[in-house]
Amino acid sequence: MDFDLLVHNIGQLILPAYTGKSLKGEEMKQLTVKESAAFAVSDGKVTWIGSDAEAKSFNAKVKLDAEEKVVSPGLVDPHTHLVFGGTREHELALKQEGVPYLEILARGGGILSTVEATKNATLQELFDKASFHLERMVSHGTTTIEAKSGYGLERETELKQLRVVKQLNEKYPVSIVSTFLGPHAIPPSYNGKENEFLQDMMGLLEEIKEKNLADFADIFCETGVFSIEQSRLFLQRAKENGFGLKIHADEIDPLGGAELASSLGAASADHLVAASDEGIRMLSESETVAVLLPGTTFYLGKEHYARARKMIDDGAAVALATDFNPGSCVTENLQLIMSLAALKLKMTSEEIWNAVTINAAHAIGKGELAGTLDVGRQADFVVWDVQNYKYIPYHYGVNHAKSVYVSGQIIWERMPFGKFQLSRSR
Repeated sequence: MDFDLLVHNIGQLILPAYTGKSLKGEEMKQLTVKESAAFAVSDGKVTWIGSDAEAKSFNAKVKLDAEEKVVSPGLVDPHTHLVFGGTREHELALKQEGVPYLEILARGGGILSTVEATKNATLQELFDKASFHLERMVSHGTTTIEAKSGYGLERETELKQLRVVKQLNEKYPVSIVSTFLGPHAIPPSYNGKENEFLQDMMGLLEEIKEKNLADFADIFCETGVFSIEQSRLFLQRAKENGFGLKIHADEIDPLGGAELASSLGAASADHLVAASDEGIRMLSESETVAVLLPGTTFYLGKEHYARARKMIDDGAAVALATDFNPGSCVTENLQLIMSLAALKLKMTSEEIWNAVTINAAHAIGKGELAGTLDVGRQADFVVWDVQNYKYIPYHYGVNHAKSVYVSGQIIWERMPFGKFQLSRSR
């Protein structure tokens, strides 16, 4: 047999199960790990998977010796705020001093400072900044990413963010799913007029869909932001306009965001630190994926994490994401999130791998394209500089990726002496 690429001498090949749906409950505990494995790629797709012994008789234009390392599908990060202006490192000292968030906001910090910086940045400046962060994500093994707007809170800046995401998708070989998060916060000019602001954001849905600028619509449903009733109104309008649905839900208070997401058939409900027992029950009975963000809880210095164990044990589908953003989770490293899931969410290694691959793909509508390796699927994969898949959640805070491939083509590799290389070409 002749192939474009033959990856052989794989110590452990991680093969999350694809069933057409996200993995739920007990299914998340199951992870196929094929040892002494090999697989082949032609025309950007996996064409054969088998043993290393079988592969010895095959021919290929390129043969990649995995050196008995772990190989997995490319990681999927289903919740990021990739495009934004400015930074907020000056707020860290204020947080350490115990200054309340509302006071930070009053001093010109918080999300409104990011909104102002994003508004003032040019499209090119936002593109360059987002490119930097995107390349760092890729270097940590992520090949499929969701990116939200939400730092505009008005038409021009929201559209500018979404245009940046579209340009990133055109320039980089990775897959970026775009989400419109116009109702991310309430601008000061709309205090007492929240419903008017929500109407303005709903008024953008048709234009965004016509310009093909976003795949999903999202809203921040939380005390002091948008209520369940307001969130339902926005998400129903988004659904009528052809958007997939996502929701920032039950992060602080159990308002019923998980219940709303499940009842509307949302692709995901995200955060869920305060999700109720009823919300978890409804998630377990739906196809809505619970996207958990332990990095945010960690960065904010809180002790109460989302109840991942109950969610999985009760039969829900769980995914993990970075929530990369400038205010509450400043990391592009999904491997770090895997470690936090083990340490703080008490998830097993098998559950964690399923949560950052196939379940994360389903959470952003990419279940048929990303999240696993199988014959006929796109060959997005990572060679890890470890020999056991359990080692990555165990050894935290460093980058274990050795090389990253999209459609069978290398796009990043760790070079000798700490040098790095990333290909931008499609």
